[in-house]
Amino acid sequence: MNFYINPSLNLGYNLGNSIKDDQNKDSAYYQQYIAPYLPNKITFGMTFIGGYNFLPNFALGSGVKYSFTDKNFHLLYWVIQPKFIIGPGDEPFFIDINYGKQINHSIVSNAEFWGMKLGKQVSYSKRLSQEGGLVLENHNFGKSNAFFIGLSYGITIFSNKDYTDYGDD
Repeated sequence: MNFYINPSLNLGYNLGNSIKDDQNKDSAYYQQYIAPYLPNKITFGMTFIGGYNFLPNFALGSGVKYSFTDKNFHLLYWVIQPKFIIGPGDEPFFIDINYGKQINHSIVSNAEFWGMKLGKQVSYSKRLSQEGGLVLENHNFGKSNAFFIGLSYGITIFSNKDYTDYGDD
């Protein structure tokens, strides 16, 4: 248990743009104020989380997430991530709940997202695991929002991991 770091890559697909105002898409207001903030269908990025595994079934982490959604959507988020681990051991199932707030300047300001990742970790050794998962994220860009579904792949490096079959130090 103890400390861990988790770099991961993700790729997502926008299931649809949701516009807060019921505007006609051909209107000048829509074209000037709403359309520029609607992202492409595909997004990709990377996340780097560092955290502490308090219990065999719970960890809390924080870090940064870079998300590329469109040519002007280079978003950098500060992320808080509680992690729930089901069946700790060499191949646990996990649920990550993510909240991120934009920390850089881009075409949008004050963007934020809520997300969830469902996945599985597979241990390579006592301190190194790989993980893969399904990601669901709702991004709020001010005048619009987008819901992404995607895949994530990463590694986790533990400072101490005594609860696997690989044993104690």
